[in-house]
Amino acid sequence: MTTADATWLLDTSVLVNVLRDTPLGRHLVEQQQLRARIVAPLLSVVSVGELLSLGRQLGWGETKLARMQELVSELVIIDINNDVVLNSYAEIDAWCRQNGFRPGKNDLWIAASAVAANATLLTADKDFDPLHERFLERVFFDPDGEYPTA
Repeated sequence: MTTADATWLLDTSVLVNVLRDTPLGRHLVEQQQLRARIVAPLLSVVSVGELLSLGRQLGWGETKLARMQELVSELVIIDINNDVVLNSYAEIDAWCRQNGFRPGKNDLWIAASAVAANATLLTADKDFDPLHERFLERVFFDPDGEYPTA
């Protein structure tokens, strides 16, 4: 999974762990080389909105907001105003509704961004499980897992 040429799209949950400097966040930065990859990870513009909202909800100060902006600036932002993303969203949303899944709309946009970019989705939540292998490849990192330091 640390292959330098693999394209990753990061879910918001991954960035939250990095920003909070959790054991998972440190593992992603240190062991998975999240911030030192040859191919910069991708990020859906939807995740940028989620991070900005989270910062307001939790009253992040200037230091944490600056860290967030720095981290986001290292990533390639995927816009959702794109025919491939829009069609991927429609296909995933229709399939979810037909099969009784009700993921959040933001998760659908993030998944559609990963599909459109042909990227592996890195996430720390199970919301994308129904979509794994059917629409996208996702790598789940358990936020409660043990991540030894180097």
